[in-house]
Formats: sequence, C-alpha cells, structure tokens
Amino acid sequence: MPAVVAIVGRPNVGKSTLFNRLVGRRTALVDAQPGVTRDRREGMARLGPLSFTVVDTAGLEDADADSLRGRMRGQAETAVAASDLVLMVVDGRAGVTPLDRYFADLVRRSGVPVLVVVNKAEGDAASAGTLEAFALGLGDPVAISAQHGEGMSDLHDAVAGALAGLNLAADGESDDSSLRLAIIGRPNTGKSTLLNRLVGEARVLTGPEPGVTRDSIAVDWTYRGRPIQLIDTAGLRRRARVTERLEKLSVGDTLVTIRRTHVAALTIDATVGIDRQDLVIANRVIDEGRALVIVANKWDLVADEAGLRRVLGRRIEAGLPQVRALPVVSCSGLTGAGVARLMAAVLESHEVWNRRLATAALNQWLEAAIAHHPPPLAAGRQIKIRYITQVASRPPRFALFANRPDAVPESYRRYLVNELRADFDLPGTPIRLLLRAGKNPYVPA
Repeated sequence: MPAVVAIVGRPNVGKSTLFNRLVGRRTALVDAQPGVTRDRREGMARLGPLSFTVVDTAGLEDADADSLRGRMRGQAETAVAASDLVLMVVDGRAGVTPLDRYFADLVRRSGVPVLVVVNKAEGDAASAGTLEAFALGLGDPVAISAQHGEGMSDLHDAVAGALAGLNLAADGESDDSSLRLAIIGRPNTGKSTLLNRLVGEARVLTGPEPGVTRDSIAVDWTYRGRPIQLIDTAGLRRRARVTERLEKLSVGDTLVTIRRTHVAALTIDATVGIDRQDLVIANRVIDEGRALVIVANKWDLVADEAGLRRVLGRRIEAGLPQVRALPVVSCSGLTGAGVARLMAAVLESHEVWNRRLATAALNQWLEAAIAHHPPPLAAGRQIKIRYITQVASRPPRFALFANRPDAVPESYRRYLVNELRADFDLPGTPIRLLLRAGKNPYVPA
C-alpha cells in the first residue's frame, strides 16, 4: 500500500493547486473564490521518483459542526486521521494568520507527522511569510509555488525524508483495472447519500443544501472481491440555468467524468419522477457510448410503487428508444433497500458493454434478419448487405458491409440494431453500427 499524504490548511491557500501539481493534471477545481473544495479527493501523486496517495481537503474553518462548513471541516479531519503525513499549507504572501496558528495546534494534537508548506512563495514578496512559518513550531517550512512548479525538489526531499523516517515506502501504482461507476443526475436526487450507503461510511458530504457536491470525487471500493471506483458528481441542471462560473466548472468536471466512466448510474428522485433534464443527461451518456443504469432513488418515500413503475417505463421507452430494455432499479440510498439489485444491474450492464460476439453467429443472424425484412430499394436499385463483424467493444461496435452503404435508410439501421439487441441479449447498452463499402474482407480475392 502506498503512503497517504493529506493536504490541509485554511481556505484559499492553494491546496487544490498543489494537489493538481502533484497528480500531474487538473482534476481538482481551482477558483479564486474561497471554499471551492468541499469533499476530500484522492489521487496518485508523483514527485520525482516518489509515488504516493495524496488527499485534497476542504479549507479548515472554525464553524458549527452541523453547518455545511462544519461538515466540510469534519471531512478534512477524517482525512488527517487516516493519513501517514500531513502537508499543512499556508499562504506565503499573506503570512501566518491566527487561523493558521489555531489549526496548526489541531493538526499537532492529531499525532500525525506534519510538514509546513509555504505556498505562493515565488519572488521576494513571500520571504517574510516563509520566516513567519517557523513560529508554528512544526519544523522547517518548505517554500514552493504550486502554480509555477517552483520548490518541488525541496518538497520531494522533505516528503521522502518524512516517509523514510516513518519506515513507509513512497511508491505504489494506481489500479486501472477497476470498474468505474459514476453516479450522475440532477441536483438533490441523493447521489452522495447513495455513494455513502454503498461504501458504508460518510465518505462524501451530504445535506439539504442544493449543490453540496462540486467536484467529481472518486472513491476506491471493493464489492464482493471486485475493485470498483465509485465517482460522485455535481448535479447537472439545465444549461440555461447554469450562469455562475463555479457551477460551469462543476458541470464541465461531471461531463469529463461521463466520458471516462464505464457505467453511469443516472439517479432520479422517485418522488419527483423523470423529467426532460434526466433524459438529456441519459442521452449524453448514450452519445458518449457509456453503459447506463437508471436508479429511482428515494423509493422508500413512494406510495404507489406499481403506478410509478408503469409511468417510468413509458417515459423511458418514449424518451430513450435507442437503448431498449434499459435497466431501471428502485432503491433507497438512505435505508439501503435495493442496493444489491443496483450493483447486480451495474455488473450485468458492464458485462454487456464489454461483450464480443462471434463472427459466424453474427452472419447467421444477419441472413435471417434480411430474410425476415429485406432492405428497401434505393432509387430503384437493390441494396445488398453482404457481411457483418464486430470490430470493438465498450460499447459494442459492428461493421456492416454493403454495396451501397450510403443508401441504407436510418429506419433500416434501427431495425438491425433492435434485432441485434433482442437476439443477442444486449439490453440497455449503446450499439454502434458502422456501414462500410466493399466485399467480404475475409474472403480471398
């Protein structure tokens, strides 16, 4: 197991900028507005030859425990308790503030080894702040500029020395074999509550406030021996309602997550039903070629379960005709009811999304499908479809060879896709049918 290093500090000292610098890409949202980060985010850091797990946290603030900021602080304190080393970041230009001193005492009392990192230390303006950091009593501070990459060699030496003193190896590789499951949907549908229920702890912030989640937070989890990366995402509202810059960044982060995920669990509020924005999100997932599962959350609050199932079925069938037999799972993230059914649907959807079909079976199917419903004439000429083969999976993609591929009407393509889905049991997953010109490429000339 790689060492775990937590980045803490008061708001707006550059913790997320340092996190992005260490992981080598812009994954945490960064903005001049304080308090952007709310949940703790993990990533695999690389600092020269060192590799370790780094945790970005919300800014430490003195707030009531029941408030949103208090719950954010609770997440940061949990990250400190679970870490092997803490990087306490202060703003070199602002100098050491009373809040820095207060939280330095809290971190010291945690018993976890601490390194003081003076950020924004480019130029002479931050030299006074670096000297002030000695007064925190946490050892020699390390002056860096996370934005410009200055001081990273000094930080490497300090981290390597601290971990070596703890007999911890700063190495390790992230596991890319995990199934990536993104929990997506509109705001306040219970996405974060559902993730916490799955992992069995309050891993991400929840609350009645709208838009609590801002970043896409990835959590490594094991379900029945299988590694899964759960990803909580910010709620997606209608584009016309997204006006603030920070929300636009959150939406962009969620859309990137959808492109990189394997299975998307579109979470809807069962007490509200499915609306146009839910279908817009679902179509985005399908267009990206990701496997999709519809999750009717808050099912414990539904009175007429049979009636709601009928309504959801009709609405989904009418709004998403291109992915027939889409899995729809009723559950409650609050009580845990239906969670096992949800994971069964996720694993099945992932298997279908990865499935490969034999070429011989496909061509037998094609012959029968054409015999049952021949392609129509185009400008009085016959369209001859000669051959089909699967060229890729994730999602399943098939090449169909015909004498006049451009003349095959869209309605006939839909017929073939629907028959393919039904006859080979490919429920819900997007199917790509690529029409190509030419003869059977597997027959010698």
